[in-house]
Amino acid sequence: MKKEELRALVETLGRKYSEILEIRLLSGTDEELFKWFLASMLFGAPISEAAVLKTYKCFQNYKILTPKKILETGWDRLVEVLDEGSYTRYDFKTADKLLLVSRTVLERYGGSMNKIHSQASDVRDLETRLKELSKGIGDITVSIFLRELRDVWKKADPYPTPLVVRAAEQLKIVKVNAPPQEVLERLKDFWRRKAMVGQSFVNFETALLRLEKDYLRKGRRFSLVSTVSSDRTAV
Repeated sequence: MKKEELRALVETLGRKYSEILEIRLLSGTDEELFKWFLASMLFGAPISEAAVLKTYKCFQNYKILTPKKILETGWDRLVEVLDEGSYTRYDFKTADKLLLVSRTVLERYGGSMNKIHSQASDVRDLETRLKELSKGIGDITVSIFLRELRDVWKKADPYPTPLVVRAAEQLKIVKVNAPPQEVLERLKDFWRRKAMVGQSFVNFETALLRLEKDYLRKGRRFSLVSTVSSDRTAV
């Protein structure tokens, strides 16, 4: 891939989801980190990006953005908010998950997401602790959450999600069916050699994610040139 093609790809499709949702992850505060975990749980379901963004905005509008507030809101009202955001297919199980996560974070970590990181022994223990917050928190949700924390938490270093991997395979950056650790290292090495000012590895990962999700999965012919020239409005 030529450097100008990479720049166009990242600048067009690489905007971080936390930035779109106005979550200030670089602040590193527990409040902002929990907001992003809430959003990551919503993104973790097989549902449209538009529905997730709309649903998070509903939680934001009603100020249901902390573990304590989620517990105070209760299951019935959480379901109503999820439905208002068009999250109807997964409303019941997501309400269950939000309540259990909030309760666990409060009881086990005193409401602090940063304590989860500080108490983790290494990268993979951090991922395990996040999954143990509730039934239904899997690899995809954890990877989404930690991907945008690479520059915030030292132990945030998740393997790329399947969508990112498939886009990288199409671009011939990584080998097909390579082990997760090899994929991660090859992507990092590729970015180190071609990194550009004002963009990060997280932006690169996010661009690959959207490339696969918005183009390849919809059956559109894979073309980097047409992609970066015709989708300037992609979020």
